[in-house]
Amino acid sequence: MEICWDFMEWLGPDASSSVLILLDDPADLMRVSAVSRSWRRLVIANRFCRSLCFRICPEVSNLTRVVEACSALILEAGSSSCEEWKNLEREHRVYSYLGHSIASVIKKRDCIFKAIRASSTDNFPAERIDHTLVPSNQVDRRPSYWSSEGRSDPEVPETLTYRLCSKLCVVNEIIIQPFEAYFQPENPIYSAKAVRFRMGHSRIPLETSTGIECEVSAGDNYEWTYISPKFPMLQDNNFQSFKLPRPALCIGGILQIELLGRVQVQELDGLYYICICHVEARGHSLNPRLDVDFVGDGREMVLRWQLEDEDCSPEDDFSADDAEAQASSAWDFSVSELAWPLPILIGAAESDSDDELLL
Repeated sequence: MEICWDFMEWLGPDASSSVLILLDDPADLMRVSAVSRSWRRLVIANRFCRSLCFRICPEVSNLTRVVEACSALILEAGSSSCEEWKNLEREHRVYSYLGHSIASVIKKRDCIFKAIRASSTDNFPAERIDHTLVPSNQVDRRPSYWSSEGRSDPEVPETLTYRLCSKLCVVNEIIIQPFEAYFQPENPIYSAKAVRFRMGHSRIPLETSTGIECEVSAGDNYEWTYISPKFPMLQDNNFQSFKLPRPALCIGGILQIELLGRVQVQELDGLYYICICHVEARGHSLNPRLDVDFVGDGREMVLRWQLEDEDCSPEDDFSADDAEAQASSAWDFSVSELAWPLPILIGAAESDSDDELLL
């Protein structure tokens, strides 16, 4: 088998870093990390996985730090001489998994867990927000929809706030169906002029000590880490898909739909209404392996990666080389899922020497 030189040695660390920073797929960075110890050191030391996550999903930059958890044990840095390197490796493993999870092409499903509140409701409970979770405009032969209060000003907006199935969800598109009032003359459709989506978390606990979920009413109680552009809404009672420009990471599990402007007047009272039949948030949850904890007033967000029990071990003092060798099992999970063989440029098997690659 022919022995070839490592081209990164020829380029040097600065030029090699300039090449690797251009990679835009988390899978490519994991492939690079699997080539040799020296390549892996370069990726980890320059925090390429973290930087790539920030580029493909900017709201990830709101995460202040990362930890690894094994059951009830939190694995964080101690005071040994190699803690800085172990912290970099921990960050590399977690962001490798996060980037892979965000970029994964998997079947999308509705991530909405429950409705929290609407900014207004015309006839409660007959027209409450909970009805938007039912994919039908009738239930037991009765209309199923949410209706806002009537307004004389067509520019008054409304909001619908939902709790997603976990505190970390990747959302790709929102589906909304305006309601057609088939029981009114000429079957009017009470759509909005446009929609916008906000994702984030509540600054106050959504559940009390008794386990009863409380209602967050004031908009100031939410911290939004993602705000979408405005999308025009059609005055049509079919499912309308609003695909986000890129997958958005909802940190905190709260989705708010802003309904901007009104187009339909009710003949009975001459007021403008917005009525929604059904809402879905298509994407996927990152639980149970990834979760987020909010510290203090909720502005510090800690990304927590739940390790498998077999991946956990005591963090005694040992050298950086030992830490590097031990750490490989936790991030190899996604390398094994990638398409092989690797491209010839980086598809070398690791040799016994850090300075040689076997092609």
